[in-house]
Amino acid sequence: MIDHESNITVNGSTQNIRVRAAKEGLPVILFLHGGPGVPDRHIVLGKQSALAEKYTLVCWDQRGSGKSYRPSVKKEKLSLRTYIDDAAAVLNTVTEMFSVEKVVLACHSWGTIIGLPTVLENSDKIACYIAQGVFVNGAENELQSYLFCMDEAVRRGDKKAIKALSGIRPTDGRYPNNKAMMTQRNYLSKYGGGVWKEQKGIVASILKPLIKSGEYSAKQIIDYAKGALYLPKVLWDDCVAADYFPVTELKVPVVVTQGEHDYNTPTAIAKEWFGSLSAPYKKWYSFSESAHSPIAEEPEKWTAAVTEALSELGI
Repeated sequence: MIDHESNITVNGSTQNIRVRAAKEGLPVILFLHGGPGVPDRHIVLGKQSALAEKYTLVCWDQRGSGKSYRPSVKKEKLSLRTYIDDAAAVLNTVTEMFSVEKVVLACHSWGTIIGLPTVLENSDKIACYIAQGVFVNGAENELQSYLFCMDEAVRRGDKKAIKALSGIRPTDGRYPNNKAMMTQRNYLSKYGGGVWKEQKGIVASILKPLIKSGEYSAKQIIDYAKGALYLPKVLWDDCVAADYFPVTELKVPVVVTQGEHDYNTPTAIAKEWFGSLSAPYKKWYSFSESAHSPIAEEPEKWTAAVTEALSELGI
């Protein structure tokens, strides 16, 4: 069994990766986590350990995130471009590290925001693009996410939520302030648009599983929180300005694993984009008991879907 973590240099920044595989020489899956600033290696390693029997799993904590957090990140001029360039650098490092020409790129949420440009610019190094929590258009994404919360608040007669959500409707994807955005995300989580099976607030749905996993030390959890709180503030404008509807062709196989109840990155928008997409191979897997993270909510089904698709592609 191969199971280790290491620090690598990524465009002048020290960043951390975790590797797990049953043996050497297996095809590589590189995971791009969401957020920005919300690594999910504890979910990948905890829920998808079966994949390590057939594939080498590489979990990367991005710049300023999790085990890659450094206080100096607050002095950097960060942008979407920063993370696209970082992803390309990690892609190069991983192909060299494992002596492979191509890797599978598995992206979640914010990971798809940086993942799609990475695919477009590095298709020669990517064997397959796997996406969940598919982001397409920032302005439409946030509007539909907000309207879901308000509609649910009204349907449930949740007067506290109606009051909290009133007046913070996003304009071009931007909320009045960061507090307003977090308010919307908290109700999104409570109402099942983020996590379907266990509808809780954002702290309970993200922080508790992280602590229980044991993947991060107490200090690292504090660093994790610092990155998770800081990065959305400085990268939000870039997130909501992104529009991938014009991307109608990819030169690599595409596999989408999308939760039916996802209103963080609304599934209806993802379906519209997927329907117009041309690719040498494309497949959509729908998860009826999941919202934003099928990899965690229906882990066995996610493993089976990914294994099936990659097997069909001979990977």
